[in-house]
Amino acid sequence: MTTSRPNILWYCTDQQRFDTIGALGNPHVHTPVVDQLVADGVAFTHAYCQSPICTPSRASFMTGMYPTKVHNTRNGNVTFPDYPPLISKLLADAGYECGLVGKFHLQSSGHRTEPRCDDGYSYWKFSHAPRDDWKTGHDYADWVKANGGNLDELRNSEDRVPTELHQTTWASERSIEFIQQSRDCPWMLSVNIYDPHPPFIPPKSYLDKFDIESMPGPYFQESDLAQQAKLSSVDFQGTAETPEQRNAKEIQAKYYAMIAQIDDQFARILNVLDETGQRDNTVIIFTSDHGESLGDHGLLQKGCRFYEGLIRVPLIFSWPGHFQTDVQSPALVELIDKTATIADLAGIEQPEHMQGKSLLPILKGQVSPDEHRPFVRCEYFDALDPEFTGGSGTFATMHRTRKYKLSIYHGHQLGELYDLENDPWEFNNLWDSPNHQAIKNQLIYESFDAHVLLTTDVGSERIAPM
Repeated sequence: MTTSRPNILWYCTDQQRFDTIGALGNPHVHTPVVDQLVADGVAFTHAYCQSPICTPSRASFMTGMYPTKVHNTRNGNVTFPDYPPLISKLLADAGYECGLVGKFHLQSSGHRTEPRCDDGYSYWKFSHAPRDDWKTGHDYADWVKANGGNLDELRNSEDRVPTELHQTTWASERSIEFIQQSRDCPWMLSVNIYDPHPPFIPPKSYLDKFDIESMPGPYFQESDLAQQAKLSSVDFQGTAETPEQRNAKEIQAKYYAMIAQIDDQFARILNVLDETGQRDNTVIIFTSDHGESLGDHGLLQKGCRFYEGLIRVPLIFSWPGHFQTDVQSPALVELIDKTATIADLAGIEQPEHMQGKSLLPILKGQVSPDEHRPFVRCEYFDALDPEFTGGSGTFATMHRTRKYKLSIYHGHQLGELYDLENDPWEFNNLWDSPNHQAIKNQLIYESFDAHVLLTTDVGSERIAPM
């Protein structure tokens, strides 16, 4: 059915770096389907998440607000605030049928499946992680059992979970089920798969396609070990190690194998859009919630750092006949801009609480693709919790302009400053450089202003003058 408002297919991987797409410059990956999406649409090559970990990033782009503003700044939280409304709820209220497949993670799934909030989804197929830890409510584990599999046994086998029983395949099956349903309204489908999130355990059939020794390895210099030692008091998953200690090339091959499987399964969903005649009226969005260190600077996985591999993510839009094609935009973009764009596409006037800036003018070719924001921001706030020892007490903010990136680890008297034009992989920390004190101080001033103006909650509505 053709509608005046487009359907929206929002495909979100978990922990996928920006530099993992062949058409965007990586010759070692295998992503022909996403490569074609790049050719058919607009790829934002400098898109940044608003937190380098799952829950605050997802809370941010589901509401269109910075994590601090949403009051959802860390993983493991017990509840999600009733306000502000999620973008899925806004779309549902505007007449869209909304579906969710896979991960949600606005609240903890520890010791329980994640409770539903007022999310607007009428189709809900939940899978937090590809494990069988939940007695009820885990659609993926139930599907594996129904197909004769045992997730725990498969995950620990030499061949790992085969493609036919993989969570990425299950997500395709559920997505196809949703897309093929008959309806007389536009739809929005959020597909949130778990890969390429650790553990790095792709099916052996995919790993065998990659030669470990031919992998390029991480961005690493010996000086990284000393730099990370300085930051050792700042929360992160593990400590710095050399690529050899880390077996970094093997991990990279496994990571790329997981992405190759994603590409194949993404193709199945797009094929059904074609087969059902819905492709021409469906906006396709391909993105991720945050990146992965993957051995860069000696680090693996995620935590309180703001390096490019961890906070810069894929963001691709395609809508044949409506959006520009084969455009790679270098504009600085935040994931909350994606939220504003979805609202714009659905004909929803952007609510006052939303802080993103719609990308639609760039997508339609109405403005230059080179500029969108003068800076982007990222946050990591994890207060100490006296009743739970998992709180790290780490607070940090990142402020990135076109040329410079400033990261401040608050309360530690530590910071990082990089000239990204001359040092794109952030090896030369200029924080203490005498020649860069003026620009450092200027960026601290700008970052502080931005934080106060963009994330401070000034309280309830005013009803009387001073």
